[in-house]
Amino acid sequence: MIEATSAGAILFRDTRGRREYLLLKSRTGDWEFPKGGVEGKEELQQTAIREVAEEAGIEELQLIDGFREDYDYIFEANGNTIHKTVHLFIARSFEASAELSREHRDLQWRDYEQAVNTITQDGPREILERADEFLENGGLENHGG
Repeated sequence: MIEATSAGAILFRDTRGRREYLLLKSRTGDWEFPKGGVEGKEELQQTAIREVAEEAGIEELQLIDGFREDYDYIFEANGNTIHKTVHLFIARSFEASAELSREHRDLQWRDYEQAVNTITQDGPREILERADEFLENGGLENHGG
């Protein structure tokens, strides 16, 4: 089995006093967060920031300290069994819009209720629940939130 590591961000923006999360629709039809494989000697946070820029065109963002959640899954690719661990951080977007990359079929900003009902996989959905709770319970206090 091949071990793979990815990192990404639960990206949110504040719009008219409402928090919205960015979801990307993968080629397979799953709604997920921007994420991707660690390259070279990158730190997980660096990977998350790069992937948000590559997959959503957002470069003005700030990672929120104190939150990192992981989930993992197994899939088949090119005849190999791959065990992937994904590390998700929370990041605030300072850009109002996102750009769809070639890697995804759609993107949407969703409020919490919509997002939690849109995400197709249990791992990311459960992490969004914990991320939203983290933000609601003062996770932004040290970040001008």
